[in-house]
Amino acid sequence: MEQVYGIHAVDTLLRREPDSIQSLWVQAGRRDKRMSALLDLAANQGVAVQTVPRAELDDKVSGRHQGVVADVSRQSRQWDEAALYQLLGELAQPALLLVLDGVTDPHNLGACLRSADAAGVHAVVVPKDKSADLNATARKVACGAAEVVPFVRVTNLARTLEDLKERGIWLYGTAGEADTLLYEADLTGPAAIIMGAEGAGLRRLTRDKCDHLVKLPMAGEVSSLNVSVATGICLFEAVRQRNKAE
Repeated sequence: MEQVYGIHAVDTLLRREPDSIQSLWVQAGRRDKRMSALLDLAANQGVAVQTVPRAELDDKVSGRHQGVVADVSRQSRQWDEAALYQLLGELAQPALLLVLDGVTDPHNLGACLRSADAAGVHAVVVPKDKSADLNATARKVACGAAEVVPFVRVTNLARTLEDLKERGIWLYGTAGEADTLLYEADLTGPAAIIMGAEGAGLRRLTRDKCDHLVKLPMAGEVSSLNVSVATGICLFEAVRQRNKAE
């Protein structure tokens, strides 16, 4: 059993996977417009609501719950490699994947998922080891994206990257020492954008699997950006190029 909390995350869960909700708890006395809309949606989806004091919700989760917490029976949208490869085989457009190589902060994971959803990424791939879990904190920060973006945990990331290359996916790794700027790379074809861990960057084996290494231009004293910020920039550069190419 896991928990999803926050207005956006629970709203998306109600729309996409109402059957996964075992219990839905809302704060007593809160009847503003957003909460009223959420309660109407729950009623329409046949999900029972339990009203409890705010202190009880505070005890359930450590984050900012916005007056709503859902107990769900399974982790939503977590895919295996077979499901990923099936998805890629069915796409009618060039694939756009996001690979997170060892992002360990659930806040960063949630923010990356949110950007991935906004950019139309087909799936987010992470290694099973040394990577943030798709927990309640990540889901809250993702604002519903965790319930809709396929999230693929793989046992051996290097092997998965080789499999992606065999399926025609070009691998673009981000590294500060790269010679090529992001804006000089051709991201219009099937592509996986690979982001490294906070601070450490890409692991050596991951870097060796990349077809191209790219970097963001940094004009100030700061040498790098937060991984979630850099992810958003990279993904929307791919979106810009693809829209221009159409």
